[in-house]
Amino acid sequence: MSKRSTSRRWAPLLAVLAVLGLLTAFAAVSAPAARAADNGRWSVFPVHQGAPSTPTRAYFRMTADRGATVRDQVTVKNLDARTTTFQLYGTDGYNTPRDGGFAVRNKGERMTGVGAWTRLDRTEVTVPGGGEVTVPFTLTVPKDAEPGDHPGAVVALDTRLGHADGNGVAVQQAVGARVYLKVNGARVQGLRIDDVRFRYTAPLVPGAKRAATISYALVNSGNVMLSPQVTLRAKGVFGHTAFEPPGRRLPAELLPGQRVEVTQKWVGPPLVDWGNVEVTASDTAGNLVESAEVDYATVNWTVVALAGLVLAGGVVWLVLRRRASGRVGRTG
Repeated sequence: MSKRSTSRRWAPLLAVLAVLGLLTAFAAVSAPAARAADNGRWSVFPVHQGAPSTPTRAYFRMTADRGATVRDQVTVKNLDARTTTFQLYGTDGYNTPRDGGFAVRNKGERMTGVGAWTRLDRTEVTVPGGGEVTVPFTLTVPKDAEPGDHPGAVVALDTRLGHADGNGVAVQQAVGARVYLKVNGARVQGLRIDDVRFRYTAPLVPGAKRAATISYALVNSGNVMLSPQVTLRAKGVFGHTAFEPPGRRLPAELLPGQRVEVTQKWVGPPLVDWGNVEVTASDTAGNLVESAEVDYATVNWTVVALAGLVLAGGVVWLVLRRRASGRVGRTG
């Protein structure tokens, strides 16, 4: 069987595993802007409610008691000229571990929140080019649901396979409108810093660029979404160092129960110093202040070895000189 035939055979299966387009609408590192989620070919957004002058909704915000049912409608607009068929479904949201971006579960993954509780009146719609279709849906909160924030999305998935890449992997794309569901009950805020680590790479050549990083994990241990902020401060033998704010390395929204790994570079670490780096995290209001420390040492062992060799050479030279001077004195 040819390589091309094999690629075609596996393309449908690989497409299910590679719904890469899901991240397109959710990978923003800041809070969602007040506009519909789209990828240039179609958009997904909440149906307009109220008077024409009422601001449009970019995402769904819902508040419900346990056991309650919330009703709303989602609109899929086809921005392309071709008629397109979409699958519609609800899904859970989560933070990507590496960069903290807002992402959603693929359709086949296990759902425990919005994805499990959402039922759309239609799970597939065909939208003509330039047209739009609005579909009602219900979100039923179980009686035993955990109070707090439950993020997710209502997603429209293009049923067509995209172009296969060089490895024969076909891709389906999806766009979703975020759902921010708040289940009434006790709201518990919790923030934790785990696994603070320091890594230092000394250059082999003295005077070359030195590299150091501080890594740590931010954990939302409560049931409320947080917008974390972090400060780092090094306290060494020869003084203190304040770091630049982590900025985009932090998640704009740290979702309940999520853990995000953060790595920050230490630009221009001291040539020789030792002490500890303190990592302090809080929410944007300055609450939930948590700190953790890690020891550090910035020692260029190449420089130390060379200095040791120079010192040893000096000692040997001094000893030999004294011995030579002693022999000359005795001869005289």
